[in-house]
Amino acid sequence: MFLMAFWSCKESKPSKSDLDIEFTQDTLTVGYTYWWPESGPFIGECGEAFSLVFSGTITDVLEPTEEAGPLYNSQKGFIQINQVFKIKDIGANSYTNQQFFVSDCFNGLELKKEDKVLVFCYDYENDFSIPGGSSLLKIDSFDDPLITSIKKYIDADENPKAIKKDVKLWEKHELGNDLEQIIHCNESGD
Repeated sequence: MFLMAFWSCKESKPSKSDLDIEFTQDTLTVGYTYWWPESGPFIGECGEAFSLVFSGTITDVLEPTEEAGPLYNSQKGFIQINQVFKIKDIGANSYTNQQFFVSDCFNGLELKKEDKVLVFCYDYENDFSIPGGSSLLKIDSFDDPLITSIKKYIDADENPKAIKKDVKLWEKHELGNDLEQIIHCNESGD
């Protein structure tokens, strides 16, 4: 009986993806790397490391503009960050607890105000970047199984073998093949 009482009082150690953030009322503006051939959480042959991963709620999506000229269709969207799961220090332009996110990568994503999203950013030329597309995934809630899966991945130092059993979950977002590719690459290197 004493052992059970001692066990239940033991506090669990927070994981790498359990970040305690005290948000500021600032906005993080992230550039759109529209020329990248891939987007989403599993890019590159063996996977690129995340620079910033968070969940949030879209607060506004503006009308598309020709602000970017002939390069791409620019459409700004704004997200209130709910929870941050990964932060990479990228120097002078690092994440500094901003509560809001803005980028012009929303064109064609069929996202709207009040949608909940899971967002994956990378770094490019010492700043955060987002390749659009599958780097902004609509989720049902902040308890979505995708969040559980990506937290496992982050907690395992972004080792895809940690979420090998989640391929079918990611297939629902057309990302199963991308995950299988980085799993295969990771296993080939073992």
